Amino acid sequence: MSTRTAVVTGASSGIGAATARHLAREGYTVVCAARRADRIEALAAEIGGRAVVCDVTSPASVAALAEAVGPRLDVLVNNAGGAIGLGAVAEADPDQWRRMYDVNVLGLMQVTQALLPALVASGAGTIVNVGSTAGRIAYEGGAGYTAAKHGTKVVTETLRLELFDQPVRVCEVAPGMVRTEEFSLVRFDGDQERADAVYAGVAEPLVAEDVADAIAWVVTRPPHVNIDELVIKPRAQAAQHKVHRV
Repeated sequence: MSTRTAVVTGASSGIGAATARHLAREGYTVVCAARRADRIEALAAEIGGRAVVCDVTSPASVAALAEAVGPRLDVLVNNAGGAIGLGAVAEADPDQWRRMYDVNVLGLMQVTQALLPALVASGAGTIVNVGSTAGRIAYEGGAGYTAAKHGTKVVTETLRLELFDQPVRVCEVAPGMVRTEEFSLVRFDGDQERADAVYAGVAEPLVAEDVADAIAWVVTRPPHVNIDELVIKPRAQAAQHKVHRV
């Protein structure tokens, strides 16, 4: 059990940090990868893992992550991602769209490319890509993010086809409304009032630990069982546009 290794990208906060903790409890040595060294170092110390500073949009940084991981890896959780802005297509900022595509799609691709040989070498590797219900349903103002997360979904589906004869499972966990400390705050450029309004009146949105629990469940199924996709939403969220608020 102690020899199993997992990499979690975007591990400095939210779903990534919670996933690292859950996988550590399942017996994995977790490589916590993110840009903020202080946060991942504290997390790695807490869970007995390792911290590797990594920007998934940088090929050199991703290559250094692969070097640090070594020749064998059991689990890769591609969690690094995020939304920036909430504007109509007619007024969209191309730089925001590029940044979202860069991390949610190209970053995922680069990390997967770099670590795939180690996952194959394990004889029973698992890739879990953290998608979103935004990768399935469009909504006003969300075109940049929904386009990026549709990309995450399609890359996952394509990778599963391409690796059909390899000992690697390819899975996606797609959360709906999740209240974390940073997701909406980053989306709205630090505007706490706008970030809080996203969850206003929702008694029980998902939290990071709920999604991490789902990821850990996917990872710990028997090696022949592939959870292609798991969509997880709070009970209050019937759809992207239909949320019960009190």
